[in-house]
Amino acid sequence: MDGVVEIGLVPLIAEQNAKQVQFSLPRGPGSENSTTIMFYYVYVIQSKMTKELYKGYTKDLKERLEKHNRGLNFSTKTGRPWELIHYEAYRNEEDAKRREKYLKTSQGSRLIKRMLKEYFYEHKSKN
Repeated sequence: MDGVVEIGLVPLIAEQNAKQVQFSLPRGPGSENSTTIMFYYVYVIQSKMTKELYKGYTKDLKERLEKHNRGLNFSTKTGRPWELIHYEAYRNEEDAKRREKYLKTSQGSRLIKRMLKEYFYEHKSKN
């Protein structure tokens, strides 16, 4: 289901706004219907030019991807344009940092390739 995040047995409907995500929680009639929750995103982008992968974390996924594509990051400047191929959302910044650090290891890189096996297979056959 697009736009629905499930936590336990309670479905939450997400509507993404710049730096925050709004969730509509199922509540009784007349009650306040939404609350603001901050997420930290771990992301994987792929260069459309070189097919290289880059992993990072950020509070604002849309803005960060735009910075990569404008050449404002030294590490990704030469691979422009970049495409977002995977992201994970975390409530705690330290959890996001730990995940990013792991994904940058050789074991983490292998995990990404296993997790996105079909994506890489599809894109390999198109090239």
